[in-house]
Amino acid sequence: MAVLLLNWWLDFAVILLSAFAAAYLYMTRNFNYWSKRNVMEVSPIPFFGNFFDCCLFRKSPSEVLQSLYEKGSSNEETPYVGFYVFDKPALVLRDQEIVKRVLIKDFDYFVDRFIRTDVSDSLGYANIFLMKNPAWRTMRVKLTHFFTAAKLQRTFRLMVDVGEDLDKHLEALKLGGTGRTIEIKEIAAEFMTDVIGSCAFGLRVNCLKNPNAEFRKCGKDMFQFDYKRGAEFTSIFFFPELVRPLKLKFFSKGSTDFMRKVFMEVLNERMNSGVRRDDLIDLMIGWTKSDINISEDIKLEGDSLVASAALFLSAGFETSSTIMAFGLYELAIHLDVQSKLREEINNALANSGGDITYEMINGLPYLDKVVSETLRKYPSLPFLDRMANADYEVQETGLVIEKGTPVYISLLGMHYDPEYYPEPNKFDPERFSDKNRDKIPRYAYLPFGIGPRSCIGIRFGLLQSKLGILKLISNYELSACEKTTIPPRFDPKSLMISTDGGLFVNARKIT
Repeated sequence: MAVLLLNWWLDFAVILLSAFAAAYLYMTRNFNYWSKRNVMEVSPIPFFGNFFDCCLFRKSPSEVLQSLYEKGSSNEETPYVGFYVFDKPALVLRDQEIVKRVLIKDFDYFVDRFIRTDVSDSLGYANIFLMKNPAWRTMRVKLTHFFTAAKLQRTFRLMVDVGEDLDKHLEALKLGGTGRTIEIKEIAAEFMTDVIGSCAFGLRVNCLKNPNAEFRKCGKDMFQFDYKRGAEFTSIFFFPELVRPLKLKFFSKGSTDFMRKVFMEVLNERMNSGVRRDDLIDLMIGWTKSDINISEDIKLEGDSLVASAALFLSAGFETSSTIMAFGLYELAIHLDVQSKLREEINNALANSGGDITYEMINGLPYLDKVVSETLRKYPSLPFLDRMANADYEVQETGLVIEKGTPVYISLLGMHYDPEYYPEPNKFDPERFSDKNRDKIPRYAYLPFGIGPRSCIGIRFGLLQSKLGILKLISNYELSACEKTTIPPRFDPKSLMISTDGGLFVNARKIT
């Protein structure tokens, strides 16, 4: 009996070791891919590639890409750095000319993002951020109508109305005397959610008045990354082969159910009443009356419409609230910058009789510098991803990027590169003055991307971010307090630029 048991254990051990050896050989089969092509690569770890720290949640994917970018800084001739997402070869681009080719000149080779979801994920599959060409191109043309200059001027009046709600909210916090500590990321998120609710859906969602409003809960659910959600999002972005077998979803079930319910109620009510507000709902009603579909599997109805609305909500409030919150955070630390900005804002308000207009807010050059420098230090999505849809030869080096290979552009890497930005950790709006802006290479500053697949809502996002900053700085003095973390701690579970623990400052009403 003992001999049989020993033989059984030996057989089991042989099978286990054989399985491990086979898995090891399979997962390391590509680990000389870049070195064989004379490309600088960072040594990978078996089974993890260069994503070991990511899998342990010690670094976010954005920080991993930044560290890969910086590995090439030791050699000025390094145009790109090879790495591995588990076992898959991928490339981080460093050279400005190659970045230009991928994003603009040779865009047709890199028209799609590497990220993808399955057709069963109706809200993920049918939104413009994840769409593949040619469906993406068709949808972008349709959505462009919402972001024209004329449309934004009319929409800005709705933003100003929500800005008055922000004034009331701040007054209710009783920030007189020496002031009190506030968490500006949550205030920014509530403000942006109210703006999106009004401008896109024609709803007064009142998150500023009621932080537990359903719209705000939905927003938190979208971007509150626990370990499970962080792993799910990282897989969708970097290892999409897992999407179908693991049934991964771009939006959580809670936010999906809420958006589907609210959007269809608003859409049906608007269609029945015939009321027009010149917002996203009106645009989509026009789509439903047309016979044009996006593709064979994406029809302009039902969840395809909800998908665009959900992306508008998530991208609109998260990116803009990041700009507003981190802008205010830096202003609280740099009181000289804050004073200079307040002077510019108050002079403009005096000249306009206190009215905040579209022309006035776009005519504040120092505010524009502050926002530009905020976006340099804290780009909302800190990397761009593309995938080669055919074999592509890099003219400068002769390297052939094979079809299906993901390429990444690390915005954190470029935006903190001392070659382009001396003292990159310093917050200095004067980098973007007329005198200095031309010193920054065109493709070393890409907070919204560039080229045909750049962010479609740039102007909308900048407008609401500037309005939020203006509202606080014109009436309140912000300063660092005991709970202010310098520098801020980033959340390693999040793909976005997000803090681990909030952004706290002291706010004092100016009398």
